[in-house]
Amino acid sequence: MSEMLFLDGARTRAALDPRRVVDAVATALIAVGRGEASAPPRIAARAPGGLLGAMPGYVPGLGLAAKLVSVFGDPARPGRSSHRGVVALFDAEDGSPLCLMDAEPLTEIRTAAVATVSARTLARPRPERIAVVGTGAQARAQVGLLAALDPTVPVVVAGRDRRRAESAAAQHPAARAADTVEAAVRGADTVFCCTGAVRPVIRRDWLSPGTHISSVGGSHGPEVDADTVRDATLFAEWPGAADTRPPSGAHELQDLPAGRTVSLLGSVLSGRHPGRRDESELTLFKSTGHAALDVAAAHVAHTVAVERGWGRPMAM
Repeated sequence: MSEMLFLDGARTRAALDPRRVVDAVATALIAVGRGEASAPPRIAARAPGGLLGAMPGYVPGLGLAAKLVSVFGDPARPGRSSHRGVVALFDAEDGSPLCLMDAEPLTEIRTAAVATVSARTLARPRPERIAVVGTGAQARAQVGLLAALDPTVPVVVAGRDRRRAESAAAQHPAARAADTVEAAVRGADTVFCCTGAVRPVIRRDWLSPGTHISSVGGSHGPEVDADTVRDATLFAEWPGAADTRPPSGAHELQDLPAGRTVSLLGSVLSGRHPGRRDESELTLFKSTGHAALDVAAAHVAHTVAVERGWGRPMAM
């Protein structure tokens, strides 16, 4: 009889060391870019109130894992949705289950991590101001990760609810809330879009030359407007972001004109793609979520939990 470790929500969150997750996510992206990761397009079963997605993946050196996550609208908060589920980590050599953990904090930090890795890789160096668009759980995770990595860079947070924007900004010592999304975005070097939007939340004419946009929301529709997509150099986690239909692919990257390319972020990280070419180039990283990122975060959570003696063993 084998044992599997169980981490509840609090222990999962505590075990997701921000810097280690960022490093593991970068490793996973490189593996995806080299074709070394195994992760089929995610599938989803639709229910009246939402969907249940399944995302299995393997990354050499990080492990084998699968996530089951539900995405359901919140009747009490129109336009917002919940993401709940579990992640199971397995031994990549013999297939035995190692750890079961909460998918919600894991998804939040791995998504914030991939957005941050994209900004570090594609944005101009030494940003003077960062904008975070959104006030929900993912936006809060993004602001929190930015604070953990570099609390000195000014951050401006904006969304539909000024009070929620102020609450999110309170997580960062150099952050403040803006009255409007436009006010936050204009003049920002990097823009993180973290919303549950069904239509674009930013406009091309708000963006300065050389801006980098990391868009991680838009599960139910486009988060970035068509003019920005038209003018930007495009990057994603995996080729299927443009080649498959939503919910696997990105709404913004569907039906691109012939000749438009979407480069892999992992190829930039590994040096196979140059990334940004000049200071005035507009760059857009569109995240759809990828199982390799879940594997990376699950690997970190399990490793930290074992190091610190956290979790409850479960007989299998």
